[in-house]
Amino acid sequence: MFAVLSSARKAMTRVVAVSSLLWLAACDASMIGGLAGSGGPSVDTNAPVRVALLVPKSDPGAGVVARSLENAARLAVADLDGVQIDLQVYDTAGSASTAAAQAQRAVDDGAKIILGPLFGEAANAAGVAVADEGINVLSFSNTPGIAGGNVFILGNTFANSADRLLKYAAGQGKGRVAVLHTNNVPGQVGRNAVQSAAARSGATVVGTEAYDLTTESLSAALERIKAVMAQQDAQSLILTDDWAGGLSVVLQLAPEKGISPASTQYMGLSRWDARSDGFNLPGIQGGWFTMPNRAAQSSFESRFTAAYGSAPHELAGLGYDGIAAIGALVGQGRRDALTGRALTQSAGFQGTGGVFRLLSDGTNERGLAIATVRNNQVVIIDPAPRSFSGAGF
Repeated sequence: MFAVLSSARKAMTRVVAVSSLLWLAACDASMIGGLAGSGGPSVDTNAPVRVALLVPKSDPGAGVVARSLENAARLAVADLDGVQIDLQVYDTAGSASTAAAQAQRAVDDGAKIILGPLFGEAANAAGVAVADEGINVLSFSNTPGIAGGNVFILGNTFANSADRLLKYAAGQGKGRVAVLHTNNVPGQVGRNAVQSAAARSGATVVGTEAYDLTTESLSAALERIKAVMAQQDAQSLILTDDWAGGLSVVLQLAPEKGISPASTQYMGLSRWDARSDGFNLPGIQGGWFTMPNRAAQSSFESRFTAAYGSAPHELAGLGYDGIAAIGALVGQGRRDALTGRALTQSAGFQGTGGVFRLLSDGTNERGLAIATVRNNQVVIIDPAPRSFSGAGF
């Protein structure tokens, strides 16, 4: 971990639970692979449709998020109009083998679709366990590597943020970008997402540099990327790190090393708004990052708090989104509502963070806003699209 550079930086090293859990979901699991199929069970939309919710209730490190996901799913069931969902909850204990067994048990009990699990390896195992029975899995993971076959991921991905940022940057004349990423799996996934997004958006990646989570490694990487940026006339620097890693130190040290926010557009793949105590860091002022639709998110958080007496976990909205998608499809009266073909409808669904849709490769696409920090306040500079036919996609 980074050496302490100052008391301010020391205060920024606290672990943020949401970021940690997101990349706990990125554990290395074997892929099911392939495009999401069109198959799935036939359902009677005039009767209750059984949905199995798989969450790590007894996992000491994830019990809080498990409860929040379950509460959000139950809130979504209550919000459905004219659709009957029979929600049954199964404890995975945070274990892949337990998740596989519970997925099979759920299907034996009559489940027509599985919502969850949270962790990538567990979701992969659950998908494998029920693939031969044509049951689809809507996982809370954000790991693209497990998506495909009968497994879909609901978690927001680096690809979503990178696509939105690079498309916007290219349109603003800031499309020559350098990438500074952590030398670990999340950093490499983020780097790859930026490179892929650049190819789709007309932006250009002029160079990439990796660093370990030490001040010495970061300092050396900053010197290297600064030289590349000068040689290649880079206009922007995109960061993959988050507050749970070394983002606070990067946003302090990069300007000190001469990569000035006045002449370089800073961008980030993580949620920079998650730590208001970092808004005074020099690299964050005027930097760009993505956010969900604020109005939709605030509405969900208010209703959740009113129902349960406390604010939802950062990942809770995924539980609501899964039920919302299932409910919308069942509400159409389609017997094929839970097939891959129906789940990947192009119009998508309205979720807790705005519009989203599931893709044929098992990943997802989400409508995101472009935000910045000005005078220690989050400001939306390009609103989240409200549909997949609008600007922003």
